[in-house]
Amino acid sequence: MTFSLLALFLLAPPARIAPDLRLWYRQPAENWSQALPVGNGRLGAMVFGRTADETIQLNEETLWSGGPYDPVVVGAHRALPEIRRLLFSGDIAAAHDLFGRAMMGRPYEQMKYQPLGNLRLTFPGHDRATEYRRELDLDAAVVRVTYTIDGTHFVREIFSSAPDQVIAIRISADRPGAVSFTAALEGVRNQAHSNYGTDYFQMDGIAPNTLRLTGKNSDYLGIEGRVRYQADLVARTEGGSLEVGRRTLTVKGANAVTLVLAAATNFVNYRDVSGDPEARVARVLASARSYPELKQAHEAEHQAWFRRVKLQLGAGLPEADTLPTDLRIKRFTTAPDPGLAALYYQFGRYLLIASSRPGTEPANLQGIWNDNSNPWWDSKYTVNINLPMNYWPAETGNLAEFVGPLEKLVREVAEAGTRTAKEHWGARGWVLHQNTDLWRSTTPMDGPSWGAWPVGGAWLMTNLYERYRFSADPADLARIYPLLRDQTRFLLDILVEEPTHRWLVTAPSNSPENFPKSPGNGLFFDEVSGAELTARTMTAGPTMDMQIIREVFAMFDEAASDLELDPSLVAEVRAARPRLAPNQIGKHGQIQEWLDDWDEFEPDHRHVSPLWGLYPGHEITPESAPTFAKAAAVTLARRGTGGCGWSYGWKQGLRARLYDGPAALDQFRALLTRSSLPNLFSVCGKALQVDANFGASAAIAEMLLQSHQNDIHLLPALPPEWASGSVSGLRARGGFTVDLEWADGRLTDVQLRASHRRRAVVQAKGAKTVTAGGRPIRFERLGSDTIAFTVEAGLAFRIGFAD
Repeated sequence: MTFSLLALFLLAPPARIAPDLRLWYRQPAENWSQALPVGNGRLGAMVFGRTADETIQLNEETLWSGGPYDPVVVGAHRALPEIRRLLFSGDIAAAHDLFGRAMMGRPYEQMKYQPLGNLRLTFPGHDRATEYRRELDLDAAVVRVTYTIDGTHFVREIFSSAPDQVIAIRISADRPGAVSFTAALEGVRNQAHSNYGTDYFQMDGIAPNTLRLTGKNSDYLGIEGRVRYQADLVARTEGGSLEVGRRTLTVKGANAVTLVLAAATNFVNYRDVSGDPEARVARVLASARSYPELKQAHEAEHQAWFRRVKLQLGAGLPEADTLPTDLRIKRFTTAPDPGLAALYYQFGRYLLIASSRPGTEPANLQGIWNDNSNPWWDSKYTVNINLPMNYWPAETGNLAEFVGPLEKLVREVAEAGTRTAKEHWGARGWVLHQNTDLWRSTTPMDGPSWGAWPVGGAWLMTNLYERYRFSADPADLARIYPLLRDQTRFLLDILVEEPTHRWLVTAPSNSPENFPKSPGNGLFFDEVSGAELTARTMTAGPTMDMQIIREVFAMFDEAASDLELDPSLVAEVRAARPRLAPNQIGKHGQIQEWLDDWDEFEPDHRHVSPLWGLYPGHEITPESAPTFAKAAAVTLARRGTGGCGWSYGWKQGLRARLYDGPAALDQFRALLTRSSLPNLFSVCGKALQVDANFGASAAIAEMLLQSHQNDIHLLPALPPEWASGSVSGLRARGGFTVDLEWADGRLTDVQLRASHRRRAVVQAKGAKTVTAGGRPIRFERLGSDTIAFTVEAGLAFRIGFAD
């Protein structure tokens, strides 16, 4: 067997890319959950990397079940007074049941995100491969599969191009005429339908070089399936022969082949499905460029986003850097590997770039990757943690533009949720409950224990307001202000006075998705009678609701005052804020989750809802509220290290806000070793989810930089394992971009840039000097570790630490 220079190059890390920017493996994926993701925000693919029978699973972001629908129940709010009376009298079961009968949307459930299909590639004789390697190059956003068959070295490259709106697959070899395979483009069977004799999908070969998949989505819960779709796969061969059959495309003896896939649906917006998928696909393919041009444009566009932030953690561990990613994860159980944390951080940014771009739909529960027509939790937009968490790394990670799809969703649910607010709550403004889907359903769903939660829209407004806090751009504030104003109106209208303390609270609501040991609330069975009981989450004024509402009211007060708008509404807010139910400390020294000091049935419950005010909120900090910060630590200790993927990511961020770097790293280690897959995707139960990837990436940034207290706090939660490192391109609130270097746990260099002239307050232990362009800048000391100075737009200001 010969070993060519090409093979040597393919097996070695590319010189231009640091080793920690690639996920790589010595074997193909065993199943879909181990495949490697590519995406351009709209088109996604999961690549298995098999040699003889490759599978590339495909998604298009607007392929959901059903069609435009309105689940609002006219007059549902008429049940509210009785529900509240029952709730405050302690009859939670009756309140729960009445909510279920009167206030749930119809249908009770929402629509499901659907897979587009699978590309199957069959390579005769390729089951004898050696020198195998599968990798995801984060810097280039390309999946590569390389291997050797009888001395011939084969290469596949797969990427999803945003500039050209196609998925490209390049198959080549270093021996002329060695590329032969059969391709099939297959639909996905929906078990609720036979698929045969229907139009749910149809596969055809179109001469001279195309495979086509056409079809429609499924009806669901009485909602007519109105999404039609088309996917065309075009083969461009270099040498050899090409034959297209009824369902397959066969290549023989080619030097190389480029497969280009374009796909589209008839979706226009959540009310309109009048698009023409055939015309959309034809337009894309008519302008598709050659493979070198496709790849060059794709990499340049991706890198313009991805390379904004560079992160190096630790001094480097050669024994870890040379291991495949799956073995690094196993090794991480007992051995330090700072480079793996840096890789994970950049993987989170990669996933956001791949699943949420300006002009696309937001990243859903699985990003844009789904192989199941009946996915876990429908792969929807779950608002009580998962969707907001998806966007936590966007601001600090220098990807603010990628919040655009979330803002678009909020605008659309605000439109749809105005009617829901009126009919279900008798309120002004707009509401979003626990979940939404492509069709922007906003009513309560999935039953009262989950759906009776009216502050989903309020939580998402805090995401959008963070974009303004980071940019300090008045245009960002002006754009979201109407949404904030109308959400504030809704919150004011649903607050009611509870009878014990006369506090203003939400009622009904719940603390997602936790079951309190409230009087009469049983779980599973009664120990005395053995009778089955059903636990309920319904309550009044859960702590997280109050924290979110305080945050929204503070945001609105600040925004309206700055813009000099709506003084009467500002007066309403200022009158209501002091009356909101406060944070309370319970009998265990913990922050109470409910108005009453109830325990939970699951002490290690995955949600840590009463700590929202610590993170992602701002009201609890060790400086401004030390008593509650200490109680938050007690709550975290009681919750333990259990849960599922996203819960670890949230607790990692909470520990960072308490300046506990070792505990934050412990949560990250638990996430990676207990609740992650070999491809670094997180799981909740058995289901792949992307939220933990985003949450843990954001938490890594929080460990290195925090700016939620009107200053820039550098290295606030640095664990000893990360004693040396550097990061460039992180963003801080106020329009700042920050570069850091540190060694032995101490800062050695800091550079600060601002989008416009402003005062910078920086916690930088050991700071001695400030310079700009080599000239010293006057600064003020506000404490032993805090300095303040004025930053001019467009200049780099360096903080020095040497005497």
